[in-house]
Amino acid sequence: MRIPRIFTGQVLQAHSTFELEPRPSQHIARALRMREDDAITLFDGRGGEYPATISALGKKRVAVTTGAHRQCETESTLAIHLGIAVSRGERMDWVIQKATELGVSSISPLLTERTEVKLKGERAEKKVAHWQQIAVSACEQCGRNQIPRIASLQPLQTWLDATEAPLRLVLHHRADPLPPGTATTGQAELLIGPEGGLSESEIATAEAHGFLSLRLGPRVLRTETAPVAALAILQARWGDMSLP
Repeated sequence: MRIPRIFTGQVLQAHSTFELEPRPSQHIARALRMREDDAITLFDGRGGEYPATISALGKKRVAVTTGAHRQCETESTLAIHLGIAVSRGERMDWVIQKATELGVSSISPLLTERTEVKLKGERAEKKVAHWQQIAVSACEQCGRNQIPRIASLQPLQTWLDATEAPLRLVLHHRADPLPPGTATTGQAELLIGPEGGLSESEIATAEAHGFLSLRLGPRVLRTETAPVAALAILQARWGDMSLP
């Protein structure tokens, strides 16, 4: 039986007993229906993980006791910062989840000319918190011990002005394939537009900021498919994914 992995925002220490926060406590007690003395694995996003056992359990409160720290990491050798236009419905949730599984180090939700989702103020803050929790859950599932940061919503221009990775790529279906000699030094920034794509002026602005235009193949990919395909290719070429 697989041992559940649980994230906590508390700073973990070896051989300590404490109560988990309400969210993971309810998940353990209600969703997983675990019992006292059951084993779990805890991580706090600061690196490594801790084997632990449930020392006390109620409907809303769960206490755990940690074991020795295990310094195990599954982080990619390629740090990818994904800038992606906000999409409608559950598409953005799906992108956050899959990008986390594919090892992205940070994600910036962007507002572009053709972005149809309108989020401001408190609604925007709640949505970003929701996406951050999706990243946490994805890390629990896929074995990552470090949580990708989900940045606040920002205009595309603001994000472009802050980019500085040695390899910067912008996807659009009218570009050319990436040249064979393209190299990176362990960091990359990847820009993907909304359902209607980035405008010609936005692509030109990205290129003026040092982005290379990239086409993945002859077919036009949906905004939720493009990041999955692109991240897998980047990880296979410069990161920690490989073919047999």
